[in-house]
Amino acid sequence: MNARTIAAITALGLSTGAAWADDEGQELYAQYCATCHGTDATGGGPMTDILTVPVPDLTQLAARNDGVFPMLDVIHIINGRTGVRAHGGAMPVYGAVFYSEAEEAERYGQEIYARGKILSIAYFLESVQAE
Repeated sequence: MNARTIAAITALGLSTGAAWADDEGQELYAQYCATCHGTDATGGGPMTDILTVPVPDLTQLAARNDGVFPMLDVIHIINGRTGVRAHGGAMPVYGAVFYSEAEEAERYGQEIYARGKILSIAYFLESVQAE
């Protein structure tokens, strides 16, 4: 196999993985995030009326960051490693939820399981950024 063939196969595999992450991420987003951030990620979820702070438009994350999607910040926020204020308290910490799921299912690699779910949501959010 020549270098171009290997590069093409690698690129195909990576794009397939990202597409899978977007699909799973969309499902996880709908389950865990849409209540506040809305099904379209623009911040219009049904819980916004009872929150004491505005819910950000998640489709504008890259635009608010000089056109670059802030992947690491998004991962840390979902995982609960930064303080995000909402309705007088922190945003729900989904990293702990995902770690708990992995523990209850007696899976090896609890860290990988939880990070995979967090990364799936982050990839989905990256895919819905406004142009």
